[in-house]
Amino acid sequence: MQAKESTQGLKRYTIVTAMDNEAGALSQLAHLFSRKGYNIETIAAGWTVDQNVTRFTIEIYSDKDRIKLLCAQLRKLVPIHYVKILDTSKSIRRELMLVRVNAADKATRNEIIQIANIFRGSVIDITPDSLTISVTGDDQKTSAFKTLLEEFGIIELARTGIVAIERGEM
Repeated sequence: MQAKESTQGLKRYTIVTAMDNEAGALSQLAHLFSRKGYNIETIAAGWTVDQNVTRFTIEIYSDKDRIKLLCAQLRKLVPIHYVKILDTSKSIRRELMLVRVNAADKATRNEIIQIANIFRGSVIDITPDSLTISVTGDDQKTSAFKTLLEEFGIIELARTGIVAIERGEM
């Protein structure tokens, strides 16, 4: 509840940046965001085509003026290659969610598998007492899937955070 109140009047922005893949790169980013008073809502990182460059997708709440200032400050970091603010209408956004849920009997397992199929999820592990499912999609899809599984009892849940890329030119 508190997070919603502190973000009133602010817009969720997706920032994509690429940095040299070196020790302390994430620390530099996190320190800058912290110094400027931002809470990172989600962050995902990984190599690009060049394994010497790490691409970060970061989501934060901000207003238009402060986001431009933050991006200018990010560009000043020495190992930065680029900084972009992605327009949600011109980008593709996905998140991976892994969820382990109680499934002690056959009927429950079948019901959970049917829900997973509707969401194009994959059962990736099964035990006599639980199912582990992976689902990929935008944050609304993963959140809706999580909500449906809550009645069965979620044992463990892991989300990657949003990964985003601009759509190709049409």
